[in-house]
Amino acid sequence: MDLQIETRGRGPDVVLLHGWAMNGSVWQAVARELENDFCLHIVDLPGHGGSKLADDATLTLPAMVDAVDSAFPFPVQVVGWSLGGAVATQWALQQRDKVRSLTLVASSPCFMQRPDWQPAMAQKVLEQFAASLQADWQGTLKRFISLQAMGDASAREVTRELLADLFKHGEPKLAHLADGLNILRDTDLRAEVVKVDCPVLLQYGDRDTLTPLAAGMWLANALPQAQFRLHHKAAHAPFLSHLADFVATQKQFLLDNQ
Repeated sequence: MDLQIETRGRGPDVVLLHGWAMNGSVWQAVARELENDFCLHIVDLPGHGGSKLADDATLTLPAMVDAVDSAFPFPVQVVGWSLGGAVATQWALQQRDKVRSLTLVASSPCFMQRPDWQPAMAQKVLEQFAASLQADWQGTLKRFISLQAMGDASAREVTRELLADLFKHGEPKLAHLADGLNILRDTDLRAEVVKVDCPVLLQYGDRDTLTPLAAGMWLANALPQAQFRLHHKAAHAPFLSHLADFVATQKQFLLDNQ
């Protein structure tokens, strides 16, 4: 499928992947800070924003990875937020020669709690979102954004920015939103993620209720080439609430691994 991709700047190639129900516009503030040093490819993931799918198509993690991979026939560094981090991780596992570095922002190898995995969303939370999505999908997305900002020192500003970005590239299809929740429910990359052999940067907030800090710490211990950056008083979107610190860390990491 054809992805909507905005390319801006000059320099080493960097791909930016957003989270569930959002689109590439969430990266605009980051892009303004990085475009003088990098060629940024800001992707709308399949079934999101301007990257439309056929109404009868089912959105899966492998399909998302294949679509993104086919759009970039050259080496890249990849930055993935939340669900975009799962896409980025699977991409790095499949294309070790193509993905030069991996950045995971408030992401997780496993987004739903399991008996042997607690730093994640409770199953009932995801089930409630799936049920409410059918009744009022716009209201559900707005509530999800509120959860992303909850606890952040800049919660009001983060909420406002995410809401402003929500439909910038068009309204999503209900079926594909539901597929995305299923991906969050079913994804468990814990056994595979330890095989990632490129440099990894982990950027996390200590007030994140969707991908708790312990998930990032687990990754830091599991990945031998990982660097960890904790953003104090940040929730699920540290690239918005802690822009300057986020960009400074990200820029140095990308330069070190170009």
